[in-house]
Amino acid sequence: MNFIDGIKKRAKENKKTIVLPESMDDRVLEAASKVLDEDIANIIIIGKPNDIKNKKYSLDRAVIIDPDTSEYTNDFIESLYELRKEKGMTREEAKKLLLTDYMYYACMLVKKGYADGVVSGACHSTANTLRPSLQIIKTKPGVLLVSAFFLMVVPDCIYGSNGTFIFADSGLEQNPTSERLAAIAASSAESFQLLVEKEPIVAMLSHSTMGSAKHADVDKVVEAVKIAKEQYPQYKIDGELQLDAAIVPEIASSKAPGSSVAGHANVLVFPDLDAGNIGYKLVQRLAKAEAYGPITQGIAAPINDLSRGCSVDDIVGVVAITAVQAQNSIRKEN
Repeated sequence: MNFIDGIKKRAKENKKTIVLPESMDDRVLEAASKVLDEDIANIIIIGKPNDIKNKKYSLDRAVIIDPDTSEYTNDFIESLYELRKEKGMTREEAKKLLLTDYMYYACMLVKKGYADGVVSGACHSTANTLRPSLQIIKTKPGVLLVSAFFLMVVPDCIYGSNGTFIFADSGLEQNPTSERLAAIAASSAESFQLLVEKEPIVAMLSHSTMGSAKHADVDKVVEAVKIAKEQYPQYKIDGELQLDAAIVPEIASSKAPGSSVAGHANVLVFPDLDAGNIGYKLVQRLAKAEAYGPITQGIAAPINDLSRGCSVDDIVGVVAITAVQAQNSIRKEN
């Protein structure tokens, strides 16, 4: 059984309700139809029922919510106003957001307990996807920051966990400090453990391996490793490591002898967003890897982004991942 089939199987065992707010994108509607056909999750689609039902996809089992007519809308307006009034939001502004930006409505469905997670981003930016979730759902207690990763499944690969890796942060945090880099490492280790069900082995990547180069960028990673080892001793985390030393045992033995991580890493923490984003796209395109994400971590409920170049199968995969995350999500209601 391949990775995503395993995720789908787990999602089916305890079905969750996932909201898809981008009813204007045919890829999302086709993915919703596949999710329902495969019985992976319950689906709520936000949009105009006539527009959605006129499409060719089988969506009879989806719940379609039109914010203009929904029984939830007045309550959501008042709740959003109460949440954001100290930031200057008026009731009229709350109403406008909920009726015109379906991501806000999706997050309110999760906040109120009518749904367990959201998948968006097929035709919206990461900022438009994550801003409502941070305003409404907020961060998980005890977590320093929200970050994002791609779950990479590389075919015919002997490295990582049978070719499965987490690449972080590949979607959100532009230039993390050492403290934030350490927090990304810990969140990514937790995500790997949850989704892959294997021990996370975390490499903090750099252009240097164990002092082979001197630069302020290297110093940032060295300090991040120190913080991570002190604050998150439950995880195997080491660095700084070049990519080859992180995943290839033969190279690790010469470049980083004695490291329990070097040569065995399955969680790769990049020093900044440029490196992480370029890295995942290189592997996706050149190695023909499956790339699921960007998956967020650190939000109090699973709210996941999509690449705007995503395929229908990518969306189905992220819905399944979101459902599994939701099975393990502990959050406050209301």
